[in-house]
Amino acid sequence: MPARCFDAQVFSRTQVAPAIHRLTVRWPETVPMPHAGQFCMLRAWGRDEAPLLSRPISVHEAYPISGDEPICENGQPLQLVTFLFEVKGRGTDCLAKLEAGDTLQITGPAGNGFDFSGLAEGTRVALVGGGIGTAPLYQAARELAAMDIRADVYYGFRDEPYEMEPYRHTAGVVRVATDSGRVGFHGFVTQMLKPEQYDLVVCCGPEVMMRRVAAMCAQQNTRCLVSLEKKMACGIGACLGCTCKTASGEGKSVCKHGPVFDAKEVFE
Repeated sequence: MPARCFDAQVFSRTQVAPAIHRLTVRWPETVPMPHAGQFCMLRAWGRDEAPLLSRPISVHEAYPISGDEPICENGQPLQLVTFLFEVKGRGTDCLAKLEAGDTLQITGPAGNGFDFSGLAEGTRVALVGGGIGTAPLYQAARELAAMDIRADVYYGFRDEPYEMEPYRHTAGVVRVATDSGRVGFHGFVTQMLKPEQYDLVVCCGPEVMMRRVAAMCAQQNTRCLVSLEKKMACGIGACLGCTCKTASGEGKSVCKHGPVFDAKEVFE
């Protein structure tokens, strides 16, 4: 289904860690709810104002899904979508200044996310993330939990983890690695992962980490899905600015054909 462009009202915006913000918007009933792994193009400034391009931000949480308790306002249930992002430049700095009641422009939901439709109850799934790459994996955990699949979580951070508490309600084993050793395992998240224990590994984070996870999974014949991050301009596959090379030699747009790919398709 094509992405739609619409205005949305900010429900809340909070800073959860240094330079990391959680932005929740009221989602219109006329727009399909996004799924895990999809993203939206966000813009909180005028079309004639800098920066020129909207910012692609992955969906952190789409509410409600099956099993969720409704959140109501004036007796009416709300649809809410949350984005978790890191401030890296002018665009994300603008997003980080939004307050409840403000309006922003959204194009989405966009891209192909994680397809869990064929998974049976009892499928062993691991979610592997690094830094802000953990953002789309929370909705993945929620959708899996709604299928009675409790994924194990392996996340890596530089120093201090963030947004981990909600996994108590959706995940199985939760393990954290930090570069500094301040929290959890002192080292790389890949040192904790044993792909042979899983039927599926879902991964998002720095490319070097994803390549390592993909190689580990290939050695154990464990299926691996990766969510790629590329600089995007249009977000709908028209400009070809986010093209990635695939194993077949064909170039594919990360925004249109991804951002989720089978690791064997995009990593040698």
